Amino acid sequence: MNVHLIEMPLSMRALHLWAGARKIPADEGLMLHHLLGETFGPAVLQPFRLMVAPRAQDGTLYAYAADEADGLRRSAMATLTPANAEVVSLDRMRSLVRPEESWSIGQRLGFDVRLRPVVRLGEPLTGQDENGKEISISKGAEIDAFLASRLRGTQVTREERYIDWLTERLAPAAELDRAATLLASFSRQVVRRNGKKLEGPDAVVHGTLTVTDPLAFSEMLARGIGRHRTYGYGMLLLRPPQRSR
Repeated sequence: MNVHLIEMPLSMRALHLWAGARKIPADEGLMLHHLLGETFGPAVLQPFRLMVAPRAQDGTLYAYAADEADGLRRSAMATLTPANAEVVSLDRMRSLVRPEESWSIGQRLGFDVRLRPVVRLGEPLTGQDENGKEISISKGAEIDAFLASRLRGTQVTREERYIDWLTERLAPAAELDRAATLLASFSRQVVRRNGKKLEGPDAVVHGTLTVTDPLAFSEMLARGIGRHRTYGYGMLLLRPPQRSR
């Protein structure tokens, strides 16, 4: 399958004004989830990644899509509202095709990916969190993958656990080169999903992988990695291979 890498500038100020007028909470992933759905249709630009330089007024949205930029632009213009046009720069949107035949078994690729490494509990867990506080989490809850490992008594670092989590989700499409992969940044974020506030990890991983199944790899690019893919997580931005640490 062919996947198109989309690049589109957008105004951060206009995005926040647009969301404020609709009473959408100040959660950029949620804002873009609604904006992109209104402009292009549900899940048309997905997964996506917003990149904004410090103190910048404008950002750049990257996404994977089944259609190229001209087709997306024509479709969007048929229903575009003036308010949405203030945020997105359709005339400056562009794309590059990533055909399935681009990938081959054994091909090494670098990547940059923003993740929300969470797991859904199949059983209740109790124990101490990172601050030594006793906690109890019920079956079915979505929690930080590192916290789940800690509560189960597994002695791993946060970086090790997140890289394990990513390794599991790359298979069978690709194999991770752990010596050339690192946790580039981490923070805890409160996001709003379906009217609920969810606190959890926000991690960026830089690394290198080896393609093991070209078709599955192309499908993974189009699908994204992990949960919350419709809110700005899980998009693999490809780079030249990284050096081993």
